[in-house]
Amino acid sequence: MTSADVPAVVHEDRLWCDNGWSARVIKNEDDEGWAVEMVKDGEAEPALVGPWTMGRDKKNPKPLDVSAFNTLVKTAAEVIRRHEQQLHATLHKNVAVTVRGQRVTVALDIVADEDDPHALLSATDVLGESLAQVRVGAGFKLNVGSATGWIEDGFRKPV
Repeated sequence: MTSADVPAVVHEDRLWCDNGWSARVIKNEDDEGWAVEMVKDGEAEPALVGPWTMGRDKKNPKPLDVSAFNTLVKTAAEVIRRHEQQLHATLHKNVAVTVRGQRVTVALDIVADEDDPHALLSATDVLGESLAQVRVGAGFKLNVGSATGWIEDGFRKPV
């Protein structure tokens, strides 16, 4: 579902679109129950898919309402936020080391480019001044030992 597929505001039993989100109650493919999917406007894939409560007749889904929608928006936004944090942590690492009495922070920033994946290895002093930056392979392993070795080798590109 894209933003072009759905009007800006819809408040129906099985479809709510409001505040940049769409909630759609769907048949659960895995069993005889129902599920709800939350899609952020402009995204092709749902941020969240979860079970949905049956109605009183035990056959049809419970209708969406403003309270349920707001809870679903909050939950889906949190899922996206955690995913972004995890991705950032995967692509950006840093360690602080002391070499010859100088405290240096070494950072590895992976550039996840399909055609040219690589990483930038950089060093800064305690004042945040840049000491060096080199391009390395995306598989470079940053740890205290590799950071210390790079500094002790005069910031030459690691092999």
